[in-house]
Amino acid sequence: MAIDAPTRRYFRRMVAVSAIYVAAIFAASSIIPDDAKATPLTVAIALVPGIAVLAFIWAIGSFLAELTDEYLRFLEVRKALIATAMTLALTATWGILEIYTDVPRIEIFWVFPLWCIGLGVGALVNKLTLGDGGCP
Repeated sequence: MAIDAPTRRYFRRMVAVSAIYVAAIFAASSIIPDDAKATPLTVAIALVPGIAVLAFIWAIGSFLAELTDEYLRFLEVRKALIATAMTLALTATWGILEIYTDVPRIEIFWVFPLWCIGLGVGALVNKLTLGDGGCP
C-alpha cells in the first residue's frame, strides 16, 4: 500500500518532533539539578519539552486538516477522542484518589505520555471494532 503525501508529511513531522522532545527531556534532566530554583534559565530549559508537545499537537492537527479521505480522518479523530477520554478518566480518578487517600502522587508530566499511549489504544479499538486501525 502506497503512503499518501499527508501521511508522509505527518510521519516526518512526528519523527522530528519526537527527537526534539526526547532530546529536550534528557537535556533538561541533565542540566537542571533536582529541586533547582525557578530561575529564568531553568524555566527556559524546562519549557523546551513543552514546546515540543505543542509541536506534537500542531502535527496532529495539520495531519487532520490535510487528510482528504473522510473515513481516515474519522479514524484519526476517533483515536484522539479515545485517547482524550482515557486520559481524562484516569487522571481525574487518580486525582480524586490523591485527594482522599494516601496513594502515591503522580507527576503531571505523565499526562501527555498517557495520552500518547491512548492514541495506540484508540488505534487498537478502531482495528477491533471497525477492522481498520487508520493510517499506516
